[in-house]
Amino acid sequence: MRRRRQESRWIHRWSRWLVAGIALIGALGTGYLTIAKLTGGGACPTEGCDRVLSSPWGTVFGLPLTLFGCLAYGTMLVLAVAPLLVNADTNKPLRQKLETWTWPLMFMLASAMLVFSGYLMTVLAFELQAVCPYCIGSALFALSMFVIILLGNHWDDIGQIAFIGLIVGVVTIVATLAVYAPISAGGSPSSDVAGQAGPPITTASGPAEVALANHLKAVGATMYGAWWCPHCHDQKQLFGAEAAAAINYVECAEDGQNPQVAVCRSKPEITGFPSWEINGEFYPGTQSLARLAELTDYSGPTNFQR
Repeated sequence: MRRRRQESRWIHRWSRWLVAGIALIGALGTGYLTIAKLTGGGACPTEGCDRVLSSPWGTVFGLPLTLFGCLAYGTMLVLAVAPLLVNADTNKPLRQKLETWTWPLMFMLASAMLVFSGYLMTVLAFELQAVCPYCIGSALFALSMFVIILLGNHWDDIGQIAFIGLIVGVVTIVATLAVYAPISAGGSPSSDVAGQAGPPITTASGPAEVALANHLKAVGATMYGAWWCPHCHDQKQLFGAEAAAAINYVECAEDGQNPQVAVCRSKPEITGFPSWEINGEFYPGTQSLARLAELTDYSGPTNFQR
């Protein structure tokens, strides 16, 4: 009996520090991915991670999903350490008040993060069919924080906490399904074609972009890419929807739409995506429209929008 009490005291004493440590690691990881996504830098060590970040599920309200993850971890960090920053000897009432208010908030946030992570794990397994170390790690972080918060506090009414967790879970899953409803509805214009298409192109093409795209097609310039590649999506965004549909594009992913894997594998010069083949030369990475115009001796309008 004494041993049980000692274990209970230990988890109660260190629970906030444990949650704070996990939240800090989570905030740093999602913060790094957010910066890399917004700046166009390479972030993911695996193809699966790139697939997730470049998929329709990787963006919410036009912003990277990792940004919202970073905010959630940051909020959890603040809630966990807030009472610890108050000196119990000099201001015990304030510390006690913070303890009382933050525990339920931490539990609700952890419940929401756990449910949302569970939804993303389902998408990862059945929709994207990819392995994303960052996503799996984040889900484990959410589960760990939930368990620590549940066991690390003396809850006066377990039934009430269970009811709060149920309500938060239902609200979270309903909100999540509402946010991602357009994806489930299959609103992509290429949804009638077998294979993955990646996120839709949301930018519009101007006359200069369309003229350049037609010129590139006429001179045989070819873009090699993969539907899950975020930099390929960035390249198409530079052209806009209409112009991007006009360029010579070769899909190198086996599960993409109209894949030409054999063609891609026959060209050892392709070391990453996107890769441009122009006049027998290969140019890796996202190219500016001005650069593509220069490489192909384009003489049309150059007032590109991006």
